[in-house]
Amino acid sequence: MSTQTLTLEALKGISLEDLFARVLQERRPLTIRVSNEQAIIIAPQEKLKSLSVLDGYIPQGWKEVVYEIG
Repeated sequence: MSTQTLTLEALKGISLEDLFARVLQERRPLTIRVSNEQAIIIAPQEKLKSLSVLDGYIPQGWKEVVYEIG
């Protein structure tokens, strides 16, 4: 996956919404060079898979036992 690098100067006049839409559309990270020593990386994240539903139950009073002191 290639990364595109832009400077803060190149981003002037571009809204955050447009910037984020571009990163999502291109599906690759964008590095924003703030200075020679500092950079910010914005990367798209894949949609998380749903958690499985497990059979079972939660016993009544579980919370009181967990938070019991002493």
